Amino acid sequence: MHKPLKTHGRLWLENGQWNLECEPHVAMWAKRIFRRIPTGTHGVYQLSHVPSICRDLEWFSQRFPLQIENMDELTSAAQEHRDHIATLDQIIDSEYQPREYQLALPPRDYQRRAAELYRAQRSLLLADEVGLGKTVSSLCSLTDKRTVPAIVVCVPNLQRQWQREIETFLPDVTTHIIKKKMIYELPKKNGRGPDVVIISYHKLDDWAKVLTEYGRSIIFDEVQELRRRGTNKYCGASHIAHQDHMFRIGLSATPIYNFGGEIFNVMEILFPGVLGTEEEFFNEWCWGLYGKARLKDPTAFGTWMRENHYMLRRTRKEVGRELEPLSRITQPIDCDTAPLDDIKDAAGELARIILSQEKQVDGNKMRAAEEFNVLLRQATGIAKAPHVAAFVNMLLENGEKVVLYGWHRAVYKIWMSKLKDHNPQLYTGSESVSQKQNSFEAFVNGETDLLIISLRSGAGLDGLQKVCRTVVFGELDWSPGVHEQDIGRVFRDGQPDPVTAYFLLSEGGVDPLMAETLGLKREQVEGIRGESAGMAQRVNSTNGLKELASKYLKSSK
Repeated sequence: MHKPLKTHGRLWLENGQWNLECEPHVAMWAKRIFRRIPTGTHGVYQLSHVPSICRDLEWFSQRFPLQIENMDELTSAAQEHRDHIATLDQIIDSEYQPREYQLALPPRDYQRRAAELYRAQRSLLLADEVGLGKTVSSLCSLTDKRTVPAIVVCVPNLQRQWQREIETFLPDVTTHIIKKKMIYELPKKNGRGPDVVIISYHKLDDWAKVLTEYGRSIIFDEVQELRRRGTNKYCGASHIAHQDHMFRIGLSATPIYNFGGEIFNVMEILFPGVLGTEEEFFNEWCWGLYGKARLKDPTAFGTWMRENHYMLRRTRKEVGRELEPLSRITQPIDCDTAPLDDIKDAAGELARIILSQEKQVDGNKMRAAEEFNVLLRQATGIAKAPHVAAFVNMLLENGEKVVLYGWHRAVYKIWMSKLKDHNPQLYTGSESVSQKQNSFEAFVNGETDLLIISLRSGAGLDGLQKVCRTVVFGELDWSPGVHEQDIGRVFRDGQPDPVTAYFLLSEGGVDPLMAETLGLKREQVEGIRGESAGMAQRVNSTNGLKELASKYLKSSK
């Protein structure tokens, strides 16, 4: 007769969570394996009841025998995870032949494979490199009756573009763009509503209840728009996406714009609960403050995401759609001292508040940091604006068409004046959707060789690659993801020529620190996606605006 195995603790399921209670030396191993358990805690540890964790718990209980209640639930969920991963592994295997999709223009093999993966698990973060046709992959899924009616969520200036893409690839599919925040009855044709409703993120919360009852699938274009929880658009997205019947796909080559902790909010929309609670995710993967949490090991997290098929990311090289190499050139540029001198007193006072050791009342430090950032960024942009214009003029005189990126209206005004002979057109946050479209068409049709775009207004825009190969950053964004999206308007499928992106950096103002910070944030993005390429210049991390404030005060003495 065999002697019963010694058990090292208990494992039981209660209120949708697994409770683990074990001996101290086993608890030490548990914290190493389940890193979402806080290292300083003792007693009963709680873990989410999801298939992936159940599989790990099953293995852990074999290594350290436990007294397990609810064994059937544990083994069933663990087997579900094994079967699920095996199915998805088969889909991405190079020998697998994805099904044909009846689109007016045939999708490529890798686009069909993405659609297969999405349909198989009903959720996906599709993070293919910019310009590889993530839109087409998502449209393949609309040939599945389970996904229609569908909802497409995008930024306002891309609604017409989405409608055109649907009409091109699925001409029999009816669409409707929601034009008002106020609820109205959707138009009907032959007694039924549109197959696809297209809505901007900012109307989502108002229409959430209606669309929840209407749609069967939801496509989030530029899904990084959902990186901040608590906003109205996030609440609307969550209300719709968390319905059990809903298919969910997020499209973005840059799902992280700043620090890695943002991915929790995005994944909570696409795969609710898969990362556990926010506290579990933070303990397992992150360090720093919740609002600006950084991933401890972005590469490990990215590998985990891809191996579990929560994220699919292919590069041009991997799918055989390589373009001529992209040249990133960091170009030093002069700046005038007067605009920076004009803000010296105000900026110095704000810097001292930021660095003060005294407790500030009513968020003074936070407001001071925001004002300091705005003040110094605009002054830097104005200080170098004439020199940026001279550089762009040189490119235009040499026959190049140029997309020029900036951020401040005062800077645009200088550029427009200095470059007026080239009939510059604006595509920024101040123009209406129709005005943006007119500017886009003027550039594409050859009425102008210069299109000035706001750093955060160009995401998802398609068509510039057919007429332009030169991008200039006259001002910088704090996020490397924004720069990548901006370059991707030109560096994408359909581009016949090598592309050059110029980053015009001054030695004064905020530019030096922004370049440093971008190096840090780039590491977070690239690690998750499994890449090593970065900006032309990578430097050590900083402490953000505190560092800038300190450097500013030293340089002002």
